[in-house]
Amino acid sequence: MHSQQTDFVFRRLERAEDSSAPPLHFTFEGAPVAARRGESLATALLAAGVTDFRTNPVDGSARAPHCLMGVCFECLVEIAGVGARQACLTPVAEGMVVSRVTSPRDVTGGEGA
Repeated sequence: MHSQQTDFVFRRLERAEDSSAPPLHFTFEGAPVAARRGESLATALLAAGVTDFRTNPVDGSARAPHCLMGVCFECLVEIAGVGARQACLTPVAEGMVVSRVTSPRDVTGGEGA
């Protein structure tokens, strides 16, 4: 599900108000992920250790969020069968089914390459 790193940069900061709220749960590539209410899908995935969100349709390279504010489009994922959704702008919701974008059709919204 994610690359192996020993010094992962993205960690949640612990706050008192976070410990009392029950977590939300969703799946990424079929694996369960817990998230905090109010998090974006991108931050929840990064905190869970996911370091590649999609595959570049041209060269097959792994891509991950870069700006976390909706400008770079590197965080595109498929949510409930709808491709090319920006994970950084999507609030996490209970029961979401999320997967990587892998085909040119998912990225461009066209008929494929």
